[in-house]
Amino acid sequence: MSDVAAIENLVRKHAQLKAEIAKVIVGQHEAIDHVLLSILCGGHSLLVGVPGLAKTLLINTVAQALGLDFKRIQFTPDLMPSDILGSEILDENRKFKFIKGPLFANIILADEINRTPPKTQAALLEAMQEKAVTVAGHHYKLDLPFFVLATQNPIEQEGTYPLPEAQLDRFMFSIYLDYPSFEEEVQVVKNTTNDEQEIVNPVFTAQEILDLQHLIRRIPVADNVVEYAVSLVGKTRPNSNGVPKIVTDYIDWGAGPRASQNLILGAKAYAAVNGKFSPDIEDVKKVANAILRHRIVKNYKAEAENISEKELITALF
Repeated sequence: MSDVAAIENLVRKHAQLKAEIAKVIVGQHEAIDHVLLSILCGGHSLLVGVPGLAKTLLINTVAQALGLDFKRIQFTPDLMPSDILGSEILDENRKFKFIKGPLFANIILADEINRTPPKTQAALLEAMQEKAVTVAGHHYKLDLPFFVLATQNPIEQEGTYPLPEAQLDRFMFSIYLDYPSFEEEVQVVKNTTNDEQEIVNPVFTAQEILDLQHLIRRIPVADNVVEYAVSLVGKTRPNSNGVPKIVTDYIDWGAGPRASQNLILGAKAYAAVNGKFSPDIEDVKKVANAILRHRIVKNYKAEAENISEKELITALF
């Protein structure tokens, strides 16, 4: 199949995939789009929202619709690295045997990732970056495709461990889920208070997803689009020359080079699912907020004046 035919097929199957997810998830269209884009790019996503907005259900439904192996890890203050990676035991033949932990799956739901100590949070870093884990000196490759979709509650911060910037940078998207509209909430209540169970049918196979990830990377990008993405990221850095005044006033630290890479990958995927064969600057803008919002650090003045990351990023366009 040619790349042109593959993109046309992706557009059709992407619409089927969203239809399957919509059987269970009402609304949250932007969040669903960004989760699917990160999967097409081979990236990870952080879903941020108050309890009850179907973060966990959304990830579970996406895994079903993609036909992938799914594991949920509930992060708690007493969770140890071996609880997620696995550990070696002495078997009946008095030989050490590795028992795989829940991290060995295609889609990992890291539920309330900020509720576990840094030691356990850091155990995810190698898996997220290298698609492999090291236990007792042995290197174990994870099954591909592999994605970490983590959730975080933004309002209850007692007893939590904020993710360090280095780990936040590993997440391609930071996805905010908001309250549903009145009509959407009515539909949610109707759907969840009856005795019917919707069946979500898988639309893709694991190999098809891997093929699509390679397809996304093969999509050509014009130099001016790459330069725009790099320039946009550069504008978030207050110590750079010629940055806008809003950046020097409200931002302490800007985004790094991984943000530029993700902007181009995200723009490629966004263009592909919309039937375009190459991304333009508008496609970069469409994914910029979710890619940059967790990579900039606001200062006390921005917090005091209630300036959001989205306002700061949009001002740079």
